Amino acid sequence: MPRSVKDITSKKDSTKISVITAYDYTTALLCDKAGIDILLVGDSGGMVMLGYENTIPVTMEQMCFFTEAVSRGRQNSMIVADLPFMSYQASKSQAIENSGRLIKSGADAVKLEGGREVAETVRAIVKTGIPVMGHIGLQPQTTVLQEGYKVQAKTKDAALELIEDAKALEEAGAFSIALEMVTQEVAKIITDSIKIPTIGIGSGPDCDGQVLVFHDVVGLYEKIKPKFVKRYLELSQEIVKAVESYKSDITSGKFPSKEHCFSIDKSELERLKREIA
Repeated sequence: MPRSVKDITSKKDSTKISVITAYDYTTALLCDKAGIDILLVGDSGGMVMLGYENTIPVTMEQMCFFTEAVSRGRQNSMIVADLPFMSYQASKSQAIENSGRLIKSGADAVKLEGGREVAETVRAIVKTGIPVMGHIGLQPQTTVLQEGYKVQAKTKDAALELIEDAKALEEAGAFSIALEMVTQEVAKIITDSIKIPTIGIGSGPDCDGQVLVFHDVVGLYEKIKPKFVKRYLELSQEIVKAVESYKSDITSGKFPSKEHCFSIDKSELERLKREIA
């Protein structure tokens, strides 16, 4: 059985929550097998899978496509899917409708960016029975338009704003909140100030859980290398080496060898040769 909201919230102040992004069947299958608590179908898939410069162009159709693929690969992990840019900002009804689309595509919950300004939207979605993960701090869908990728909560006033945002999201019914690129001291204050789990990305060790992009963890995406990422593999280099070896074997005639081939029965081959002769 997949992990539930209750399974995740029960880890608050006890066991750290593991989260990683997934956008396809194979990755979901492997990460689920590794015991990951939450597979996040992030709109970051627009960058690492589709080649966009940022997450802004990602559509609902693409998010549903990613979510469907991930849902076919998981057994035990919870699936949280991002609502992409402009899929929830226009109205509560739009937010509810698009949240429903992600749930029908296989998600167990949705995630959206924003603090107090989206609290009523979160409340409306939760009222329909759909769990919501909040997302504050750096908000890639909009922060990049205003100030670029910068560390958040570096001043007292900015920190107070984030603390209020977190409390508003909790009060609106969010079951957890992602904190992106928040100073670690403020991330700890927020974590200690609310009763729901915080999931950090570049926000220090005191959050209730951590999330990273899969392609960053295994070294598959070279375009951006955030400071907060720990690479556990340099898979892109290994893949290039493997493909170079494959190409070399083709050009040298080493591949395919006898072990990779199939043969017709000798008697049938003789009959064939006589026929075509």
